[in-house]
Amino acid sequence: MEGGGGAYGAAKAGGAFDLVRFVQQPQVVARIVSAVFALIVFACLVGDGYMSRPEDPQLYCIFNHNEDACRYGIGIGVLAFLACIFFFMVDVYFPQISNATDRKYLVLADLGFSGLWTFLWFIGFCFLTNQWSWTRAEDVFLGADSARAAITFSFFSIFSWALLLTFAYKRYKMGVEDFAQSYADPSPGVPAPYSSYPNISHESYQQPPFTHTAEAPEGYQPPPVY
Repeated sequence: MEGGGGAYGAAKAGGAFDLVRFVQQPQVVARIVSAVFALIVFACLVGDGYMSRPEDPQLYCIFNHNEDACRYGIGIGVLAFLACIFFFMVDVYFPQISNATDRKYLVLADLGFSGLWTFLWFIGFCFLTNQWSWTRAEDVFLGADSARAAITFSFFSIFSWALLLTFAYKRYKMGVEDFAQSYADPSPGVPAPYSSYPNISHESYQQPPFTHTAEAPEGYQPPPVY
């Protein structure tokens, strides 16, 4: 469908960009907050997530020496941060997209990614919390605060991405409703009868010219026969 101005919760294509109004949108605020949370998580794990003993220079993950815990937290944090940047740019250019089909695919991508990352942040929070509970105190020197910060902001990320999931679902639902209203079948009505040809009175019919009648003219007498 072309010309989908106003579809999926955005202004009509071609309108002027208002930065203040854009930043005040709930999904934009939630996306910025989610990006900050993701940045904190992977920055804490990259900076202080790996430790080494004085007698052994080999680095190990602060979460119970489990490399998978650090890799998982860094991985979902980096990807979440990059996704927030990508969808932030999508939010900027979304009102300029006139094709409703393209808008639909972008909203579906936002909906699917937000749902997946809400689940992955929940798994990450449980995973990091479990591994931290099994970490020995003598294995932690300077990175305890960073580990707790990574766990805390992983927990906060669950709710921020759940908000993004909610906003994406509302935009998708709004687009579906607009599509249904635009293409609703008209209610079947009784078809109007065909109008007859303009009234032609039979009285107005005139006898064609040059016609002969079988009757003889009045007063005519046949000639005598001898």
